[in-house]
Amino acid sequence: MKLYNIKDNAETINFAGAVKQGLGRGQGLFFPENLSPLANVDALLELPLVPRSVAILQHLIGDEIPKDTLTAMVEHAFTFPAPLVKVDEHTYALELFHGPTLAFKDFGGRFMAQCLATLSSEGKITILTATSGDTGAAVAHAFYGLPNIEVVILYPEGKISPLQEKLFTTLGGNIRTFAVQDDFDACQALVKNAFDDEELKAAVGLNSANSINISRLLAQVCYYFEAVAELPAEQRSKAVISVPSGNFGNLTAGLIAKAIGLPVKRFVAATNANDTVPRYLESGNWDPHATVATLSNAMDVSRPNNWPRVEELCRVKGWSLSDIASGALNDEQTQDALKRLFAKGYLCEPHGAIAWDLLNKERGKDEVGIFLCTAHPAKFKESVDRILEQDIELPGPLAKHGAMESLSETIPADFAVLKAKMMG
Repeated sequence: MKLYNIKDNAETINFAGAVKQGLGRGQGLFFPENLSPLANVDALLELPLVPRSVAILQHLIGDEIPKDTLTAMVEHAFTFPAPLVKVDEHTYALELFHGPTLAFKDFGGRFMAQCLATLSSEGKITILTATSGDTGAAVAHAFYGLPNIEVVILYPEGKISPLQEKLFTTLGGNIRTFAVQDDFDACQALVKNAFDDEELKAAVGLNSANSINISRLLAQVCYYFEAVAELPAEQRSKAVISVPSGNFGNLTAGLIAKAIGLPVKRFVAATNANDTVPRYLESGNWDPHATVATLSNAMDVSRPNNWPRVEELCRVKGWSLSDIASGALNDEQTQDALKRLFAKGYLCEPHGAIAWDLLNKERGKDEVGIFLCTAHPAKFKESVDRILEQDIELPGPLAKHGAMESLSETIPADFAVLKAKMMG
């Protein structure tokens, strides 16, 4: 697989290099040189998740990883289902929260861990990542206890749910966590500063597990095919998929799936009050506002890192950005959507409720809708219990880690402080 740096097209790299390097020169994102269509997609859709995912990833990555090795990697990573649950006659929920940390990030985090374990040569690796909620837990659990790998996770202090936080701040060992006294965009800026610091990169063997890493992105392509595979065959070409969007890696993966032949009609980019992209798609003016804290905290991102990949994909495929539907809900509207969805018999959480509500607004009468449920409702127990007047039972992982002591350290949004901590 060959990839190029979107900001500096002269910089090209293979898949293994992109996985290990993370970002290109000038903080540029790597993008595949070739996104050719899959052969016989209909036959692929009849396969189970793991063998289908192996075929998809081999098509994207090429012969860089032998098929037997890739199969073992996928079998170790995708050990849980992604069921499509019918909500009503025209609407389905794709549940992506059946992995070990109860969030969609388990797909990408676990596959990336397999990639690094398989592709990296000897020497220390430090994974540095920022999280607005679910990435932290998925990455921490995927890499916990792996030899020669240290993980450093940054998150905005007080701006993710307590149970989300406990899932990754209670592990210790090779997992270090820092609560940054600012918002998620400041955490992302610290990660980018780290990758611009050659001394730090060389000293700790720096890598990133954010959705900027191509291995995580390609893993997410696979569950879009799973969603469509679970639809009745006659509905597949009518599918509209609504994606809760923060850093926009998830939507990017869906668009890559469409580019290589997924029979889906179109996508909806669903955001909260941090609505930089919906406003941009409407006005053509990129105008990020200050990030605000919301009920759907994993989407509290005003400067989405993956958006350049969306624009690049549309450019190379000749697609119009206007083909991407979009919308945003504030917290009051989110609560109302959560209540209405629960009244239909489906228990959800704020991110999924936003995707469902905007799907209903955008879906045509002859279309079938799928909305992505990116986290288990219990990860947002405090807000969901309050809004729905329920008492959600905690699944095993949340109950276990919720009772443990947080090992996190608080730091200012100051790169010099972070560098000293990492170098020390």
